Amino acid sequence: MNRFTAKSLFHRLKPSGFSILQQQRTNFIKPTLKVLPSPSNSRILITSQQRFYSAEGGLSRQTIEARIIDILKGFDKVDPTKVSSESRFTDDLGLDSLDTVEVVMNIEEDFSIEIPDKEADEIRSIKDAVDYIAKREDAH
Repeated sequence: MNRFTAKSLFHRLKPSGFSILQQQRTNFIKPTLKVLPSPSNSRILITSQQRFYSAEGGLSRQTIEARIIDILKGFDKVDPTKVSSESRFTDDLGLDSLDTVEVVMNIEEDFSIEIPDKEADEIRSIKDAVDYIAKREDAH
């Protein structure tokens, strides 16, 4: 019979979602493994789960600002040379209301959050977007 180590057998049995959970920076669940006594030592039992939290804090304002600026520079209706941390979507970048909605949707996608319509209407500049994302703990 082939003998597997607990680790190699676990990697064969683990569901694909575990790799995603382990890559998240905020927290992930790590299963505790127990090797059951058997002649071949090839059985594994997941006995419990432990939750681990990362030590690092949320996103820094500089990181948020850089990511939002990158989103805007990649937007086809925006002149990349006009984008700065003080840029307003309508006045400085020439975006209309539909373009602004599209930018906010891209921000939602990039930071993996949902922004309610009422709050999205209040985001009119890069500074507004940075302020909003900075206060969201679930943004990453």
